[in-house]
Formats: sequence, C-alpha cells, structure tokens
Amino acid sequence: MTSTDATPEAQPFGAAGAEATAECDDALVDGVLRAVEVTEAHAGSVFLASDDGSTLVLAAAAGMPPSLLGGWRRIPVSSAIPVAEAYRVGRMVHLPDGEATMRRFPQLAVAVPYPFGSASVPIASGPDILGALAVVWAARPGGQGLSKAQRRHLRTTAARLGTSLARLRAHGTDPAREIGKAPPEVAVPSAPAVRVGLFDWDVARGTLEADATTCAVFGLTPQEYDGRALTLAARVHPADRAAFRAAARAAVKEGRVLARCVRVPETGGGLRTVELWGRLVGTADEPAGSRTHLVGGVLDLGTGMAAVAALEQLGDGFFALGRDGRMTYANHRLVRLVHVRRGDLVGRHPCEVMPFLADPGFEDRFRAARISQQPISFLARGPEGWLAFCLRPDARGTTGWVTPVPGPTPAGAEPGAEAPDAAVPAPGHGRPAAARPGALYRVLELSSALTEAVTARDVCGVVADQLLPAFGGHRMAIYGVRERRLHLLLQRGYHEGFLDRFEGATLHRAWSPVTGTMTGGVPLFLETPDELSRAYPDLGSVSRALAFLPLIASNRPAGVCVLGFDEARPFPVEERSLLTALSGLIAQALERARLYDHENALARGLQNALLPHRLPTLPGARVTGRYLPATAWMDIGGDWYDVIPTAHGIVLVVGDVEGHNPAAAATMGQLRSAVRAFAAAGQYPAEVMAGINRLLLDLDLDPDQLASCCYALLDPDAAVADLVRAGHCPPLLHRCDGTTEILDVPGGPLLGVDRASEYPQSRTPLSPGCILALYTDGLVESRDADITVGIDRLRTQLAHATAQPLDHLADTLLRHARAAPRKDDIALLLTQYTPAPATTSGS
Repeated sequence: MTSTDATPEAQPFGAAGAEATAECDDALVDGVLRAVEVTEAHAGSVFLASDDGSTLVLAAAAGMPPSLLGGWRRIPVSSAIPVAEAYRVGRMVHLPDGEATMRRFPQLAVAVPYPFGSASVPIASGPDILGALAVVWAARPGGQGLSKAQRRHLRTTAARLGTSLARLRAHGTDPAREIGKAPPEVAVPSAPAVRVGLFDWDVARGTLEADATTCAVFGLTPQEYDGRALTLAARVHPADRAAFRAAARAAVKEGRVLARCVRVPETGGGLRTVELWGRLVGTADEPAGSRTHLVGGVLDLGTGMAAVAALEQLGDGFFALGRDGRMTYANHRLVRLVHVRRGDLVGRHPCEVMPFLADPGFEDRFRAARISQQPISFLARGPEGWLAFCLRPDARGTTGWVTPVPGPTPAGAEPGAEAPDAAVPAPGHGRPAAARPGALYRVLELSSALTEAVTARDVCGVVADQLLPAFGGHRMAIYGVRERRLHLLLQRGYHEGFLDRFEGATLHRAWSPVTGTMTGGVPLFLETPDELSRAYPDLGSVSRALAFLPLIASNRPAGVCVLGFDEARPFPVEERSLLTALSGLIAQALERARLYDHENALARGLQNALLPHRLPTLPGARVTGRYLPATAWMDIGGDWYDVIPTAHGIVLVVGDVEGHNPAAAATMGQLRSAVRAFAAAGQYPAEVMAGINRLLLDLDLDPDQLASCCYALLDPDAAVADLVRAGHCPPLLHRCDGTTEILDVPGGPLLGVDRASEYPQSRTPLSPGCILALYTDGLVESRDADITVGIDRLRTQLAHATAQPLDHLADTLLRHARAAPRKDDIALLLTQYTPAPATTSGS
C-alpha cells in the first residue's frame, strides 16, 4: 500500500474530494496541459460528452477562460463547430488560420471573427468516442498550422486521455458524471519569475514548511502561516485548486512536479500567477515508492513591486488584465485619464467601468487581442479628449497602454488624412453616429445562429444562449401563442411559481405586461425595482430590472421574450433599438420554426403509418429494426424495412426510395405493399425483385424516382439465407466465432431503370447465434470519404459491439448517427439466427 492510500491524511491536503473525482481531475489537467505544450498553442480545452450523448460539456481549460469565447461551456453535438465535428466524425479537424475557419465553419468565423488557428481531435477509447480535445494558437505567418509531428503528438495526447478516462469508467467511475462541477482552469507557463520561494512538503502528514517568500507569494506572513498544506491550498483561486491538488498527486505518483501554474488572489483584487515545481526525496534506504517528502520551489510570475513602482512614475496610463479579461492593475495616470477610481477599476472588465468604452465594438477589440494573441490598437473618446489604447496579450493576460492623442483628423481636412477605422466617438459629441459596429455584430451573430435553428425549441435555445450573455441577463422566458393563449416555450432562471400566472392567459388580459406588450407591439423596459413595483406590484421581486420584447411576425403576435436582471440597470436608446431589432429576427425565426414543427408532425404521422408498428415474434430468429429520418429535410423519407413471415421462411427486406418528401414516402409505401404481396405468393427473392422493378416502372412516376433494395429469405430449418440486391449496400454477417464479414452478394441495377433487369440470387449458410445486418446508405455514406470506408467502419463496429442484446446493439450502431446532422435517412434491420436446440431420443 502506497502512502497515498493508507489514510485520508496521505491524500494531498487531506480529504480533497472523492478519489474518483481526483483521478479524473488529474487526467484532465495533465491532458490539456500536454496538448498545449506539444502544439505550442496558447490555449486548450477538453470537452466530454454528456450522458445522453447530445451535448459536449467543458471539462477542463488551459490558458484561456471559456468566457472569452462567449461562455460556450455546453456545445450541442450537432453544432457547426470544429470540436463538435471532431467528436461526430471521429477525426481531427485542423484549421491552420482564420481563412480555413471561414471556409469550413462560416458561422463560427462570424461569431469569433479573430485571426487564429485551431485543432480539435476526438478523445476515444476503442470504438467509443468520449469527447474532444481542442487547442488554439495565434495566427502564424503564411497560414501555417500544426506540423505533422505536432498533429501526431496531439492525437497521442488525446488517446492517452481517452485511455485514462476509459480506465476510470471500467472501475465504476463515469467521467461524464464528473463534468457537472466547475471545470478546472489551468494557467500555462509563460514569463520568467521575479520571486522564488522554497518549501518542504510532507505529503503523508499534510505539513508544509515554507520560507518567507513562499508565504508572501500566497499572501501570508510567516506568523500567519500554520505549516499546513491545506492553508496554502485555501489561498489558491477556486478554479485552480483541482490543478494544485493534481500537482501534489502527480508528485507522489511520478516523483516530481514540472512547472504547474496556479493563480492566487491578491489583496485589493486581481490574480497573481505562480509556478510550482519539485521532486520527491528520501533517504538512500527508503524505497522510492514510499517517499512522501516533496522539496521544491514556488516561482512568482507577477509583475514585482519594483516594476509596479516604476509604472506609477510614468506619464502614460498602464493596466494589466488577467486571463479572464478583468483588470488586475491600474497605475495612477490611468485613473486620472479615465476619471474612474482605482478601486472601481481593479477586478472589473474595462468596458464595464469606463463609460466611454461601453460599446460592444470596444469589447470585441479586447476579446480579439486575447483570442488572437496579436497586438491591437484603437482610439476612443475619453472624458477629456481622445485616448489611444494599445493592447499586448501573452499567456498570462494582457498588458495595456493608454495615452492622450490629438484625435483623428477628419477625412478631407488635409490631403491623405483620414480617421482611423477603430475610432468610435462617444455619444453626444458631434452629429449622431451611424449604426455602431458592435450593434451590427450582435445582429449578425444572432441571425447567423438562427439560420441553423430548425424547430421552435432550437430557436428558443439559440436566443437564450445568445441574448443572456450578450446583455448580462440572468433569466429569460419565451412565450408563444396558440389559439390566442400564451404558452411557455422556454425558461431559464425563473422558478415555476412566478411563470404560472402567465401560462394559458388570453391575449386581452390587460394587467399582464406579457400580454400587454405582445398585443400592443411595443417593448416595455422596467429599469428599477421601484419602477417595477409601481407598474406591476403583483410581479414581486424576482428581478430588479425587466425587458419585455414583443415577437411580431407578419403583423401578427407570435410571442414575447422576457429578460430579467438581478441588478437595476438603464436601457439606453441604442440598446433599446438593438433589442427591438433582435426581437424581429427572433419572431421571424420562431414563426418559421412553428411551420416546420407543424409540417414535421404531419410528416412523422405519415412515416409512422407506412413503417411497421412492431415486428413479429418468430421461431428461429430474433429481429429488431430502426429508422432515423434526415435532419436536414422534412422528417420523412423513402427508407423502409420490413419482416414478413411466409410458408417458405422469414422475409427480411430493407429499401431506399430516392427523395425526402411525401412523394418518396408514398412510393415507398407502394413498394412495401408490393413486396409483401409477392412474398406471400411464395415467389423466390429474384422473382420478387424483378416484380417490384416492373411495378416501379408501371407506376409512371417521375423518371428520376429510383429505388434500391436488399431482400433476404431466411430458412431457419435449413440454416440458410437466400439474398438478392438491387443497387443496394451489401449485407453484413457476424458469426459466433467472432468474424464479421461483408457478404459479397452479386447485385442487379437500381429499381426503376430497365424493365428487363435481372437480379441474381445467392445463398449464404447460417450458424446458430449469427447476426445478419441489412441497412441503407445513410448509415455509411459521408461527403468526405468513399462509401466502402463507411461500410468497413460499420463492419468494425458490429464486430466489437455484438456482446449485448440485439436492441442495444442496434442503438450502439446508430449512436454516432443520432448525434450528427443527417442529410439522408437511415434504416437498419438486425436479425439473429436462433434455431431451436436439437432433441435426442432415449433408448
């Protein structure tokens, strides 16, 4: 038994959490740091799939808080985002620069319009994909991305992480259940140290001897420090404590700690980055596995008091931003230039506390510097004139320089002079400004996201994801109108008791701000609790400021969106105009989604009527079938499957009529009925296929209306299956000896091409327990690979996933297809041959 297992005290700083959670943190922290290191990126992140496989959830981040990317902690698997595609397709998505991002992911390029490169790679264990690992780097000259060696190292890192997570899952710990907690955020090593402290840590006892410098780095005096590791751990930023604990556990396990960075809050606000390193030591006769003394150093990566004193003497303004974009330092000159107290600056975002920067365009420039890791300069009109801002980012954050300037020269004042694009005049100076770039950015961002939303639920989710972080809201409710009554479509942050009063309310209910806003068509903004209580005393104090946005489409009320804020806040004229414009986009998207939902319900009803409601119970075979509609079209298509008991055996059929519309479904219904009639008449498989080929030509449909089909007649008594194909994918057969093969069954042309077409019939022997898989091309076809690659991939999945019930096997084979967008529908039919055991007669 090692020292880390003997007692709770043997764990770093005592009971730091469940052992499984600790191991999961270790694996995630090590994986994301290793990914950043091998790719020379400035940020990395790990996403793990949720329990239902529909969402990727942020599990760890290094070098950049996710808030800088719009707070994308949860990403739908179907999203047009590189990390989601890497998870869906199981391959690396490498984007060398912003141009490559624009070509492949235009929506992401609109949402994050900064020059950077990225690579996303799946985290897999065998055939199972557990999540995805992503790294981001500053745009490099010539659009160079990762080298072949770096891509190989990144795949290896992801594979090691997948192995570690799979091992945890095999021991009863599901990593997906650990991602509900706050993900570890890890700092990456960057600048040289300015202070060095030493320590001697007895990991087994939880004691730690530290010198005065180490105590000072963690914000303690030697007199305040009690010699316990827990005391220092409590001084670490909460988001980095998992990384701090992981460093100690790594030392016990591997014998050393290499450059693990964490952040320590400073008095008065701000964060200081410190770097830990060390090695286990012991006596010569002490076994290496039982050593528990960790001796090492603490490197302070902060600015240092001498540098701070120098900055205070300069005539220009200087400030420092942490990795989360909040100000960690501001000199006296900056305070005088911006007319904001130092205490109000530190710990806040610049755009929050400097009124003249309260424009999304300026916020965008701060975010651009951090994400792209490129210097950025711009002009802004401050309280006493124009100010030039220069931002220089690095791995620890951003350093800013501010100096007064004469201001931009109006275009035309002298030859060759023109105003810089980055200069944005403050409201109230000169003539009214045109539409602000920040406002246009918000409109473009939301409209781009809404184009991908299909259903009403999708639209509401996009609105909540976009509007709440964009305007600092804390809760949202979206109501729709059905039969002139209100019905809640989505809510976030409200308790149900507050919203119950509006559910089912008629549109003429005068006292309600929801119905009044919607019928009047005019937004309502309540900026303070007093204003709220005077106008609507019955609403209570759930929010301290509210915005009610009517959703009007084609001059008809489609619904209303309610934004709630925890603090009183003003709604400036430009912000009201922006919210009103956005409400129009939301209304149009919601109306379009409603029509889709209605048509989708009709299509689903037609499809369900045409497909078999349940499959028969058969002697000698177990069968299960699945149908998945395409997600890119109406929820209807021409794929079908059927199981038909006959006097000659069991007929198994899977077919595919081209198209995704009611005409394709109608043709499919006619062919399915014809197959049942021909099979019941006792015709051989080749005769059935020739018959439905002639029928499709006789129906006098669109000449482009073709179909494919795979037909099998299984004889349980003879243990054989007679197979015939018409332009269809070959069936798969998994035998009990573990082999899984693609049956090389000769086939004829597509149905509906030539009345004289012939369809050869072949026979395949069956063994007890073998599984026959018939499927349509939607399951194996992709735009970036040959269909034979997809068929072989399905064969591999079938070979590795057969040790489970037949229904579970079908769900396993369709797992990735369910999560990804589908341009084609899918039919799958699995049949397991289960003959009755032979009986023996006694003497």
